[in-house]
Amino acid sequence: MIFSASMSMSMCKRTMSVLDMPSGVIESNYYRPRLEKEKVVILLGATGTGKSRLSIDLATRFPAEVINSDKIQIHAGLDIATNKIPEEERCGIPHHLLGVIHPNADFTVTDFVNMASDAMASILSRSQVPIIAGGSNSYIEALNEDFLFRSKYECCFLCVDVAMPVLDRYVSDRVDKMVEMGMVDEVRNFFDANANYTVGIRKAIGVPEFDRYFRAESYLNKRERDQLLQQAIQEIKRNTCKLARRQLEKIHRLRNKKNWKIHRVDATEVFLRRGKNADEAWEKLVAGPSITNGESVVMVRPGKEGRQASQHVTHALIVHLPQPLTTIVLSVRPALPVPTPMPVTATPTTTTTTVAAAAAVVATVTVPAR
Repeated sequence: MIFSASMSMSMCKRTMSVLDMPSGVIESNYYRPRLEKEKVVILLGATGTGKSRLSIDLATRFPAEVINSDKIQIHAGLDIATNKIPEEERCGIPHHLLGVIHPNADFTVTDFVNMASDAMASILSRSQVPIIAGGSNSYIEALNEDFLFRSKYECCFLCVDVAMPVLDRYVSDRVDKMVEMGMVDEVRNFFDANANYTVGIRKAIGVPEFDRYFRAESYLNKRERDQLLQQAIQEIKRNTCKLARRQLEKIHRLRNKKNWKIHRVDATEVFLRRGKNADEAWEKLVAGPSITNGESVVMVRPGKEGRQASQHVTHALIVHLPQPLTTIVLSVRPALPVPTPMPVTATPTTTTTTVAAAAAVVATVTVPAR
């Protein structure tokens, strides 16, 4: 490119080396501080460990909305078989990407990244914190590796963990409860002899396992039907346990191979107890003994909206979690309207006290540099 002499001289006249500038000439806008990134909470864990419950607990304690990251639950229909959190248990917390895609649609990782990004932008525009929860770790990995996402957001990764033998028993009991709730009839009404089990919601555990039963039930006597039904139910249990192990292996890979800073919360003892005893176990072993009043920090969005939000922060909690965490400081906002916490079920996976333990890590966890 050829420059005119006048343009060249003009440019030279306007150029001054920073080293040649007299003291006091450099203004603050020469060195702008890096903009603070928006906070996003991401809940990980194997199926059945209580991610949905914990997301509600968190969202009832600070202004937040939930984004589903389960590749099956994103489809509409089969609410029992896919174990979607019921409307009455959401405590009025808005949920995004939950039951919004046609059951037969093929939803890709790219689709998730795009839709989740739009949802986060919408949530943040309302001065809320996005909480992403679900078992599809491939979706979370793709989102975290997206350049635009990494440039905008700072993530807090929290993994709810349960010892596998304990989780296996819980998963088995959960499948039995789903059957009691009407899962068989739900899937039967959705059954199509010519359906493709590799696309859409029919990929869900609990759908293809019933195929043989539905095809044969009209030709069998009661004893044979019951036997074939039990075989299908046992297969669902086995496949769910296998899924839990694959999910856990993926989380270990993200932590150990990709160096994600994932904070683990061990909920095993809670799963070993029931009702009030489970509440007491969480309070005694995880949250209660380690909570003290502290100084207000974090959970404040950058900019004007963040400063306004900080007016709602009234106190902080210092939480000591099981290794690898030590001490983390968290701000909560009880001054905001708080929906009634979810009732404790017969087999609770978390309690409202998990909020302090889980939300605490938001203050310090960041996505590792690539």
